[in-house]
Amino acid sequence: MKRILVIGVSAGAGKSTFSSCLGEKLNYPVTHLDSLYFSPGWNEVSEEVFVQRQRIATAESSWVIEGNYSRTLSVRDVRADTVVYLELPLYLCLVRVFKRRIRYHGQTRPDMGKGCHEKLDWAFLKYILTTYRRRKIEMRNRMERYADDGKKVFVLQSRRQIKDFLDIKLDELH
Repeated sequence: MKRILVIGVSAGAGKSTFSSCLGEKLNYPVTHLDSLYFSPGWNEVSEEVFVQRQRIATAESSWVIEGNYSRTLSVRDVRADTVVYLELPLYLCLVRVFKRRIRYHGQTRPDMGKGCHEKLDWAFLKYILTTYRRRKIEMRNRMERYADDGKKVFVLQSRRQIKDFLDIKLDELH
């Protein structure tokens, strides 16, 4: 467990928080893909720049990288030996997205690109609501492929499972 991908079913699944805790416990560098993708003012970097930044992050011998960005997943998953998939219920993901918006009002989250003040709009909520079920199926299929490829795969579906993983599994796996 040296190169760990943390992906989730949706925004609000807890990828950033989980990754920060995991990185701290393992003493691994943590990369938040949002911080690589967005420049100040929510401006998106080019695909080429985004891919190059990921290649740099995955060149290390140990790391935790969190975020979905499926279209560039192959840049990361080829080097990963472990995948942690967070699949929390839709209602909890939505609650967390709203809480995050309130908590970071007028500020930039620690896992976000600089100068990207927290925001929440209808388009983002609609995206979460309309893609959750499809993404859940796609992610489950992806986890099966990863396991078939010999990667360690952990599917965590509740706050209790996440806590237990961080408290217990790390001692067993490290």
